[in-house]
Amino acid sequence: MTENEFRLLLVDNGFDEPVLVEREPLIRLEKHAHPFEAMAFILSGEITITTQNGFRTYCAGEIFHLQPNEMHEEEFGDQGVRYLSGRKSLQ
Repeated sequence: MTENEFRLLLVDNGFDEPVLVEREPLIRLEKHAHPFEAMAFILSGEITITTQNGFRTYCAGEIFHLQPNEMHEEEFGDQGVRYLSGRKSLQ
């Protein structure tokens, strides 16, 4: 998927305009949740997301999707990560 395709996907699914998120290398965010639905497109680097269903590492060109209040952990690769994150608030 391309960045433009991702932006269209967000619009089609009612997400807000995406924001750029940049994270430092080798950092881990402990278990937490967000009060919004999140869909993110990896621009560079990698991120590993761990949920109750297991873990998956996402690299450039891939998308991760989290539901509102979904508990998860985030771990950033040895080059950090840059991604565009769209959010959709609970109505």
